[in-house]
Formats: sequence, C-alpha cells, structure tokens
Amino acid sequence: MRIPLIIVGSIALAALLMPPLLPWGHAQIDWDNVRSGLFSHGHLLGTDDLGRDRLARLLVGTRTTLSVALAAALVALVIGTIWGAIAGWAGGRTDEVMMRIVDGLYALPFMFVVILLMVVFGRSIFLVFLGIGAVEWLTMARVVRGQVMALKNRPFVLAAEAAGSPGRVTLIRHILPNVAGVAVAYLLLTVPQVVMVESFLSFLGLGVQEPLTSLGILVNEGADDMDMHPAALLLPGAMLAAIIICLTLAGERYRDIMAKAASR
Repeated sequence: MRIPLIIVGSIALAALLMPPLLPWGHAQIDWDNVRSGLFSHGHLLGTDDLGRDRLARLLVGTRTTLSVALAAALVALVIGTIWGAIAGWAGGRTDEVMMRIVDGLYALPFMFVVILLMVVFGRSIFLVFLGIGAVEWLTMARVVRGQVMALKNRPFVLAAEAAGSPGRVTLIRHILPNVAGVAVAYLLLTVPQVVMVESFLSFLGLGVQEPLTSLGILVNEGADDMDMHPAALLLPGAMLAAIIICLTLAGERYRDIMAKAASR
C-alpha cells in the first residue's frame, strides 16, 4: 500500500508546488511558439494549438482533478456515513424505508443524473464536486449501515446502553469510531471512481471550465492533436491511469487490512 500512496503523494505535491515555479502559466499564451514540440523555446512539453504551455496545463489539470475528486469523495463520505449510520442504528421500518430510497437511487442512470445537475444548475466547479459526491454516497451508506448493524449488538455497545447512555451518544461515541477505518478504506476506493467521473464529464465539456483545466480536458484536447503531438494524449492519459490504479490498489489493500482486523 505504501508504494501506490507514495506515487500519488508525489504526483499531488508536484501538481501543487511546481506550477508557480514554471516560466509560463497554464493559461498564458506564447504567441510566438504555437504547437511547438518537446523541449523547444523554453517549453519542456511544448505548447498546444493556442500556445499554452503543456507542462503547466498538465500540472494544473492534475491538481484540479485531484481536488475535485477529494472534495466529492468527502461529500460522499459525510452523506453516506450519516445516512448509513441512522439506518443501521434505527433498524426496523426506518431502515427499510431509507435503504429502499438507496436502492431506488441505484436504479437511476448515474451519469445521467450528474449531467442533468450540470445542465440545470450550471457548470460551477463547486457544483461539479457537490453533484458527483451527492450520487457517490450510496455504496458508502450501505457499507456503514452493515458495519453499524454488526456492531450495535456487541458487548461494549450493550454495556453502554445498560449504563444509561442515550442512543445518539452511543452511536457517536462508541460505534462510529469503530466504523471509521472501513469508511476510510471505501473513501480511498471512492476517489478513483470520482476521478474517472470528473474526467469523463470534463471530456464531454460538462465538468471543469476554462481558464481552469483538468485531466479530462487535456485528454480531449490530446485526442484531437495526437497525430502531430502524441505526447499531448499520452502524458495526461498516463497521469490519469497512474492516479486511478494507485488509489485503487491502496484502497483495496487498506480494505483488506481493516476486514482482517474486524474479524479478530
């Protein structure tokens, strides 16, 4: 798990710290060097069809994609944890109604819902991560619900109830801390899913808008320019693949660790 996290951490640090150090900004146009090649005229990765530095845009696009993915995953974590904890703790009819709502939302075409939100409410970057997170919480809710239902009959919870602890206090102080590890594991697995969704939306032109850029936008631009500059597609595509693979491997490994710890 360490190596994938180190790789993602290195990518995130480079995307955060390097753009201010570059001689060209991601939206700055070099009119004298449009579509320049690699390592030419002070542009390590060349420039695009508008004369913008490809390296600066790659770093800023990576930073934007990771920021949107992390924010959307946190939104999904908060909504899913609250929903799943209430359903699992309440049980009975309340649990039945709440989980049928989750099942109904699962039946909706996920990407259609996100695209509809973008079209109706605009294409703000804040709406992007809010919209994605608001439909990515369903799996988290199911996971948290299952954990809460498994824990609420444990001796330490029964002892807290016997001592007169209110249900809300027991849930917050005794159950949720024991659910946190599993929730974090699924948070790591949610981030790469959100990365793919954000990149797809940006590829379609419904996600991040100029002057910002993202990996999805860069892949879209690179696909149009790959005949003359293959690196324009290969570099953002490789960055996107590396982030998704590393986060998925780290999440699965951490999930397995937490599953073994819970079974003891």
